[in-house]
Amino acid sequence: MQVANRPRTLDPENLGSLANWLAGVLDARRVSFAEATLLGGGAIQENWRLVVDVEGGPREGHHAWVLRTDAVARISLSLDRAAEFGVLKAAYAEGVTVAEPIARCSDPKVIGAPFLIQAYVPGVAQARRIVRDPALKDFGESLAERLGAELAKIHSITPPRDDLNFLPLPMLPPARNEVAKLRNALSSATEPRPALEYILAWLDVHAPKPELITLVHGDFRTGNYIVNDGKLGAILDWEFAHWGDRHEDIGWIMARCWRFGNDGLETGGIASREAFYRGYRSAATLPIDESLIPYWEIMAAAKWATVAVLQGDRYRKGGEESIELALTGLMPPEMELDALDGIEALIATGDPRWQ
Repeated sequence: MQVANRPRTLDPENLGSLANWLAGVLDARRVSFAEATLLGGGAIQENWRLVVDVEGGPREGHHAWVLRTDAVARISLSLDRAAEFGVLKAAYAEGVTVAEPIARCSDPKVIGAPFLIQAYVPGVAQARRIVRDPALKDFGESLAERLGAELAKIHSITPPRDDLNFLPLPMLPPARNEVAKLRNALSSATEPRPALEYILAWLDVHAPKPELITLVHGDFRTGNYIVNDGKLGAILDWEFAHWGDRHEDIGWIMARCWRFGNDGLETGGIASREAFYRGYRSAATLPIDESLIPYWEIMAAAKWATVAVLQGDRYRKGGEESIELALTGLMPPEMELDALDGIEALIATGDPRWQ
């Protein structure tokens, strides 16, 4: 079993249709490709680095762009590429540090699936390289502060927004809405997960009261941003964006599962929790309710457990021969244990909200 056996959507040896389509949308005489390289990561999406020459039109010149398309099998929790592009454009317009959105295509005939194109941002996104960087002690705290400020910008985007009208408003309180989405996703799993079902039931019963609805990134963590020379290059991977409770994003980056072994550095394995909070407060109009973050860390463990189940099913029943998917499918018990430990800790506080 080799990772290379996993089927891909884009054929880098057959880019004529893509070149013709790009020439049309860019109002160019001609578009050609010097390189098309599959980037690492992308368990849910495929990401290709394109070196592009554009002749004529407003984007004439030599460019490095990223084409982002669905993997052969999708999971139900993620947005399609048209919706993700819309969220990316909205974030870019609000001054969030993201790769510039270039174009999107909903026609599957061009490369075999819908896709979006965005600017290529150099740097490192691989989480384990970031948290093991010897220089982390020098840049980790300032990076976490910057990430907190960027997340506050994201949370400044609130409904109603005509440019984001494809994102449904939650019909239930945000926490209960997230539980409902996870339960629905798990309904297609090949095996029952009683511990995870208990965790979701607890989260549902103890859902916090709703507050202001904001844009939620949905996967804001180490591994989904680029670091270049110790500084933030771009926030990536918006396929889980939705309207919800802003504390969800904070609990997600604080969850132990996204520290990649650096458990003492609670902000994504890179820095202290307080550094992130400090950056968030510097740009936010509303304070963080720190008492809610442990609840959302439990939600994070439940969500990652659910995604891991679905990713494992892509290997077990979907026929994708990927070591990454196979190993991800073994992770749910660890996430379930994290969530159960979190529930026990909240109950032990004696706070009546969690009893």
